[in-house]
Amino acid sequence: MKPTTTASHSALLEGTITTTRKGTGFVEIEGREEDILIEPEHLNHAMHGDTVAISLRPLLPGERQTGVVVNIITNARRQFVGTVVDYMGKCFLSPDDRHMYADIVLPDATTADLGLKVLARIVNWEKNAQLPTGEILERIGKKGEHETEIQSIILSGNIEQDFPPEVEREAEEIRARSKEIIAEELKTRRDMRTVPTCTIDPRDAKDFDDALSVQFNDDGTYEIGVHIADVSHYVQEGTALDREGRKRACSVYLVDRTIPMLPEALSNDLCSINPNEDKLAFSAIFVINDKAEVLSRWFGRTVIHSHQRFPYEDAQVVLNQKAGPMYKELEVLDRVGKVMRAQKLSRGAIDFDQDEVRFELDEKGTVVNVYKKERLDTHKLVEEWMLLANREVAQFIHSAHIKAGKGVSLYRIHDVPNEEKLENLLIYLKALGHDVPHKAAKLDGDTINRILAAVTGKPEEALVKTAAIRSMAKAVYSTQNIGHFGLAFEFYTHFTSPIRRYPDLIVHRALWSILNKNVTHAQDEFAQYQRIAEESTEKEIQASEAERASIKFKQVEFMSTKVGQEFNGIISGVTEWGAYVEEVNTKAEGMVRLRDMKDDFYTFEPKKFRIIGEKTKKIRALGDVVKVKLVRANLDEKILDFVFV
Repeated sequence: MKPTTTASHSALLEGTITTTRKGTGFVEIEGREEDILIEPEHLNHAMHGDTVAISLRPLLPGERQTGVVVNIITNARRQFVGTVVDYMGKCFLSPDDRHMYADIVLPDATTADLGLKVLARIVNWEKNAQLPTGEILERIGKKGEHETEIQSIILSGNIEQDFPPEVEREAEEIRARSKEIIAEELKTRRDMRTVPTCTIDPRDAKDFDDALSVQFNDDGTYEIGVHIADVSHYVQEGTALDREGRKRACSVYLVDRTIPMLPEALSNDLCSINPNEDKLAFSAIFVINDKAEVLSRWFGRTVIHSHQRFPYEDAQVVLNQKAGPMYKELEVLDRVGKVMRAQKLSRGAIDFDQDEVRFELDEKGTVVNVYKKERLDTHKLVEEWMLLANREVAQFIHSAHIKAGKGVSLYRIHDVPNEEKLENLLIYLKALGHDVPHKAAKLDGDTINRILAAVTGKPEEALVKTAAIRSMAKAVYSTQNIGHFGLAFEFYTHFTSPIRRYPDLIVHRALWSILNKNVTHAQDEFAQYQRIAEESTEKEIQASEAERASIKFKQVEFMSTKVGQEFNGIISGVTEWGAYVEEVNTKAEGMVRLRDMKDDFYTFEPKKFRIIGEKTKKIRALGDVVKVKLVRANLDEKILDFVFV
């Protein structure tokens, strides 16, 4: 946050505002332990995410520092999804966004719109008006229906769905020349079509970014190929495809669909490493031994041929039975991959494996079953070889740029944890009964791993992992390499998924420039790469939020059919208004509200993460295994209410 000045105010503080549904705002100021509280009457129509200039109000003894929004510098958003409601004969939008504290007057809505989900835009908010005025941009559908709710999530996240005609046209023109392109490229690329090669992906995957190959050397070493779809050959800088890829930055994965970064002509066909087809790849090939020592590496463009398409489960069956398609190759990939994983953890990498929920939907999109995705050895196998390629490419690019004295690329960086957040994690872990260091400075990757290992298989395992993740800095893209704390890598980038991540495409181009001895580093190029890093990080966050919102919606929808039933759960959080409980099988989270606890009067003990009964002294604490009954499911608010049984 930086000071700024205007004609009538001096030393204003500039920052991004966070708002709540109740109309309270908060602005973090660097150097202050506590953020600045903006009370509702001093928001001056600033909304969540806006960049604002604030002035500080006089500080009263014993009170929190408050401020006033003097000016809105940039608007974060002025479009909202919500439900059309009626109040005293007027139509309003009740926004879904929990940060939006004001309904929006909709003069263009009619009684026919009541109960519909719509996308609306604020067109005016008079200085002295209590509510803004807006207009409907799109009528989405009836509230509560599957397609309506998913479209609401997509529109709320500002996620592009349809591709512009010129983008689709470019993709189709490239696909029409695919055989000709591959034939021409065979003249100059390394031909690896006869090398045993496979893909290992989810059973329902439609795009295959990566493939693995294995050759056995006479000296007992292996030549392992990590082959990545050569998207950069087809998506050239300055094209409509490139501009669209940059704008989207990543594919979005919701419970019932994928919204791809690139048109399906490329993502599901030409660039996808489909079985039994010749494909252009950008390959990282390693000569490696049983100790997982990389003896040599080669990067370059290849033509490959996938001989086997494995779903994760099928590849696991081959490993378990020690027989089947490409067993010898899979055995090496698995065995050496496990050595790499052990080495990574011994260096202090943090093992954050977590349960993920999956949904079985009927033809109408209704959830018929929720289950936890099983984490197989084959998932870890693929992960380790992708990590190796990402690490080695990052190291190679960095060394080449240092040697040349110029050059720019993107890195995937993960900063060391914030000390205050680590202190909070220590308090949290101690409340769960774990023996941890007394100071945050000692809570390194090894210590965190020991704690995670100690809770493996225990009810609180997911809680501890979630708390540890939240204490970490967020991984982001940057032109400046600072290493990756969570993986314990000095160098790391994203190279292995250019179909679904734009930064990987940028890294491919940077690597190709080095291999062609064409490293440039103009100042404007550096600035452009940094903008791409920031844009891609922001889009990645939006995509993750949309994915979580779609999961939350389907969890609540599934549970809404089970009101009155009892469930096993674990207390995942405790607050002054109640206890959060996570249901064991669906991982759906709901609340047991203090007001619904009729057996006693309970008080909240924040330092011990628990509530305690005044008369009975009954304790409900973080991590407790409990039985609860579902009493309410609010699909509009995506809220579940439990009571203790």
